[in-house]
Amino acid sequence: MPTADELLSADTVTTLARLLARAGGRRSAPALTARAAALDGLTYSGRVAAIRDAVLADLPEDWPGFEAVVRTALAEPAFEGWMTFPVNEAVAVRGLEVFEPGLELLHDLTPRLTAESAVRPFLRADPGRALAVVRTWTEDPDPHVRRLASEGTRPRLPWAPQLPAFVADPRPALPVLDALHRDPSEYVRRSVSNHLNDISRDHPDLAVGTAARWLAEPAGTTDRVVRHGLRTLIKAGRPEALTLLGHAPDVPVSVHGPVVTTPRVAVGEYLVFDYAVTNTGELPAELVIDYVVHHTKANGTRTPKVFKLVTRALAPGETLSGTRRHSFKPITTRRYHSGEHLVQLQVNGRVRGEAVFSLDAG
Repeated sequence: MPTADELLSADTVTTLARLLARAGGRRSAPALTARAAALDGLTYSGRVAAIRDAVLADLPEDWPGFEAVVRTALAEPAFEGWMTFPVNEAVAVRGLEVFEPGLELLHDLTPRLTAESAVRPFLRADPGRALAVVRTWTEDPDPHVRRLASEGTRPRLPWAPQLPAFVADPRPALPVLDALHRDPSEYVRRSVSNHLNDISRDHPDLAVGTAARWLAEPAGTTDRVVRHGLRTLIKAGRPEALTLLGHAPDVPVSVHGPVVTTPRVAVGEYLVFDYAVTNTGELPAELVIDYVVHHTKANGTRTPKVFKLVTRALAPGETLSGTRRHSFKPITTRRYHSGEHLVQLQVNGRVRGEAVFSLDAG
């Protein structure tokens, strides 16, 4: 992953200062120039905020003057990429008072670099008013703008403020997804899937119902959109989601394993286990096979985490077997604790076998 300095470096900010100064008919942009020399130690979000504030300080305070400078800069091919992200955020501050013109400027900026974060203050301030504009973007010829409609309205967009109103009730944004789930661009459809996955975390029945509507009149890409959009429910073994996608929870199978071949694992090493799944029915079986590692916590309780193994159709009598290596290398998002852990095989959402192993956290 690129570092904060690689995304918003001093050179990038210096170039932004030059472009905005020229767009405003000025020799320099003093706040941006000063900020370019004082970025050390700032995280990416800290850099965005600091550069945004410098843009606001250097550009006119009135909306017509501010907009004129940004639109003049848009005529410059060099005004693109990560330097525009803090400008988008500045639009979210200055444009909120005029509202629709602010959203229109974000519409024009997003092809340079997504304005998905900058559109969210408008949706938080007045969801209905903002959605009236956003819904028109679903018919835009530019896929970056169409994606902005879906991505910007996601209830739980990563690295951006949540939209509490849409977390509580995502239905007002559903017309956006209905308009885009068949979009010709994979870039747009992937955003629709991620938006549906956001909905599934808080409103699983609504997510499954929406997916069922789409599958009732599918395009060639609908199955993939739905599968990715319901992935959290699939991993959680929700029967309604599995059944919708043809993975019956009560599918007739026999399971051998997991057979752990590394009963003692140290942090930095691998858990290794074998498995075999046989279709014992008389019809082909659509299987989603996952494994669940139950990590032991400091207080002795366990927390499960589901990992994908394979999605596969098995003919009657066919057996799928394999070996899995699960890494216990140190990661920043999990703290390992010594003790007895558990690994399970999960087929179409149902646990079919389990085994214990010991982890030495050192």
